[in-house]
Amino acid sequence: MAEPDPQQRTPFLGHQSLKERLFTLDVLRTETVGGVLLLLAALAALVLANTGASGWYEDVKTFSFGPSALNLHLDAAHWAMDGLLAVFFFVAGIELKRELVVGELRDPKAAALPVIAAICGMVVPAVLYVVVNSAGGGSLQGWAIPTATDIAFALAVLAVIGSSLPTALRAFLLTLAVVDDLFAILIIAVFFTTTIKFWALGLAVLGLALFWLLQRRNVHGWYVYVPLALVIWALMHESGVHATVAGVAMGLTLRVTTGPGEKESPGERVEHQVRPFSAGLAVPAFAFFAAGVSVSGDSLAEVFTDPEPLGVVIGLFLGKMLGIFGGAWLAARFTRAALNEDLDWEDVLAVACLAGIGFTVSLLISELAFADDPDLTTQTKAAVLVGSLIAATVACVALKWRDAAYRRISERENLDEDGDGIPDIYEQDDPAYHLRMAAILEERAAKHRKWAETHPGEQKQGDTRHDV
Repeated sequence: MAEPDPQQRTPFLGHQSLKERLFTLDVLRTETVGGVLLLLAALAALVLANTGASGWYEDVKTFSFGPSALNLHLDAAHWAMDGLLAVFFFVAGIELKRELVVGELRDPKAAALPVIAAICGMVVPAVLYVVVNSAGGGSLQGWAIPTATDIAFALAVLAVIGSSLPTALRAFLLTLAVVDDLFAILIIAVFFTTTIKFWALGLAVLGLALFWLLQRRNVHGWYVYVPLALVIWALMHESGVHATVAGVAMGLTLRVTTGPGEKESPGERVEHQVRPFSAGLAVPAFAFFAAGVSVSGDSLAEVFTDPEPLGVVIGLFLGKMLGIFGGAWLAARFTRAALNEDLDWEDVLAVACLAGIGFTVSLLISELAFADDPDLTTQTKAAVLVGSLIAATVACVALKWRDAAYRRISERENLDEDGDGIPDIYEQDDPAYHLRMAAILEERAAKHRKWAETHPGEQKQGDTRHDV
């Protein structure tokens, strides 16, 4: 059987379109800053929980406020979990819809590979957790804890180690996180909803319909949507369905295509406005309240001996790595996807390992899975920290090993010889680009000849990229 033409193969980790590249870089920039703040918040929580300030930290976490009449008299930790994380999932909802409608997931053939990789990257950790706990007699309630990927934390790790990870690999990591967020919210809605008040859920759905209708009628003004969003969130919270579901549902209702006379869609505009708040405040605040677990020699030993936390560690590290890499390789094998010639499968393996950082959503699911068992909640939270740390450490080693190659790819991706603000890789088929480059090369050659006339017998030092 003849080998298929490489040009007809589904590209994998190839160059994005210029628009998608700019969008990805903008998202990654915001998330990287948010990831650094997330790291600082988590470290602060760990320090406070394990020093003489632990009493003050617990007092802050358990400080309650809000209207009791609306069943919203919650402590600070629950406001962060139910309220601030709804903003995070709102942004995730917009991101998911954009990817499905105009982004990398709009083409089923191109989307198949990262989606399969992401699904395998959730299934394998859950299976490993179940196997470990079935063998060790542990609780199976925490099966969903190791299924999540934290894009902000992963990008913060990249920022700390200074890795010049190519845009294609960063976009792949971002796509994995988007699919993870979708399935995470489905898991939360389906498996962690015990009782439902249908009157509140029905009103929340009506509120979502109104939210959608107002946008379609081009009604503008934050003073319309913010109060409506708060009402929808409060009704969802009252219904018994986790309140973060309201966030992702509202995000999915936003229009992500541009209309006549629009430079950007309402979804993109709102995302640009809300993402800094989500990445810079909402997620770090949640991490501050969720990551403060007491760490001691005994508690760390329990992470590797008790089945529940051990299942989380194995799921996050081995499960994510094997699931994402295996899913991507199998999908590429059966779809005959052509891997970017600049990259290798070891790069996919490193990103798969980096995806084992499952901080924010994993901590949230720990709270939900063992809500009636504070000891197991603390143990599995510690396991999330340990598993994420192991995954981050191994990923850092793998990425630094290939950093020289990544730097060469990055330089080639960002090269702009003609100085028009557009990387040359996006203009190589443009006749006007070649005319500009010919003029630039002729100008350089003329300068070189003039210099040679005044410096006979000397070798010119400097830019030799286009010696003529």
